[in-house]
Amino acid sequence: MKRNLLQRYLNLLGFLLLCLFTTCAFAKKEVIVLTVANAITPAIQDYIQQGINTAEENNSQLIIIRLDTPGGLQSSMLKINQAILASKIPVVTYVSPQGARAASAGTYIMYASHVAAMAPGTELGAASPIQIGGSESDAKSTAKIKAMNDAAAYIRSLAEIYKRNADWAEKSVREGLSLSAENALKLNVIDMMAKDIPELLQKLNNRPIKVSDSIQTLKTNDLTILEIKPNWRFDFLAIITDPTIAYILLLIGIYGLFFEFSSPGFIAPGVIGVISLLLALYAFQLLPVNYVALSLILVGIAFLVAEMMVVSYGALAIGGIIAFVVGSIMLFDTHTPGFDIALNIIVMMTVLTIIFFLLVIKFSVSALRKKVTTGREALLGAKGIVITKHPDYITVKIQGEIWNAQDDADFKVGESIVVTKVDGLRLSVRRLEIR
Repeated sequence: MKRNLLQRYLNLLGFLLLCLFTTCAFAKKEVIVLTVANAITPAIQDYIQQGINTAEENNSQLIIIRLDTPGGLQSSMLKINQAILASKIPVVTYVSPQGARAASAGTYIMYASHVAAMAPGTELGAASPIQIGGSESDAKSTAKIKAMNDAAAYIRSLAEIYKRNADWAEKSVREGLSLSAENALKLNVIDMMAKDIPELLQKLNNRPIKVSDSIQTLKTNDLTILEIKPNWRFDFLAIITDPTIAYILLLIGIYGLFFEFSSPGFIAPGVIGVISLLLALYAFQLLPVNYVALSLILVGIAFLVAEMMVVSYGALAIGGIIAFVVGSIMLFDTHTPGFDIALNIIVMMTVLTIIFFLLVIKFSVSALRKKVTTGREALLGAKGIVITKHPDYITVKIQGEIWNAQDDADFKVGESIVVTKVDGLRLSVRRLEIR
């Protein structure tokens, strides 16, 4: 019995050793390097998430995020941090090259990473979630305090995961403090300094780190560096999630659909409008959109259209312009620099919107007032000539066609007539008076 039990333990031990050998054999001796040198946007978020997925699929040894950012969107930063914390591959965020910074959202990403490193001559900090200063209402001040408290608690929780300086992290949020790389290392805000990636890998070798509630010892000697560059997906997201581009796509979509509905048959404006509107809605899903502001833009356009239909002596037009401009200014609910729409773009699009709807409404009204040129209605008022005469009716030629008509006025062959009524297949005509 004891012999059988011992044999089972030996078999289990052999199986575990085989699994360990297989894992080591198939693990690629490579480090994935992702480069972020811009604001934290939905495109950057997708790039980092895809990079982490690639590293896990390749069973890579390490992920390095080479970071240089002024900050960015809170929503994108949170999703990046979630991806880093859930990663099975150790993630090192490395502020590089010299002169780079990890400001605002970049500081949170540093604190969320398994290892935080900086190159000499770099800085991090200023992690306040909103700009401070200016006169604000009590409601806005209360919202600011809540946002500040939430951000401070969040960055402190990240610091506590990896035993970094939580007190300074909170001060960077509440007081907007920044640190150089040298001081960050002294205050235990980061884990190490390195002048380049080879030196960083050398310092990481044999270092135990916490990954997903377990301790891993990094083996970074002789790793192959694999840089993953942004692909077409990144470029596409970067373009459509630019607030100005998303705003213009929205207006093109509205213009195209309105033109197609007001003047059916052109096809192209409708197709362009649908595609633009769908792209705009997809971008709005990723951006912090203020839907009250979006409603104001739509109401403003509706007022401009109504002004063309109803006599309001300019009241609807003025109201529409005000709603459109205010909605455009408030459209993106963020204080992050670079994520608002420039005022000159708003003014330009307002003028173009007014001109567009003036032209479309004028075109539509002209089309409605235009005389019918096909069908039975087109015969009314049409001129023709009598070509044959019968006892109780005559035949006339109108617009190249032969019709039967009444003969109440004793018409003569060759006489000019004009149609006054259409009754089935018979016309009522009268003599054409020549003046």
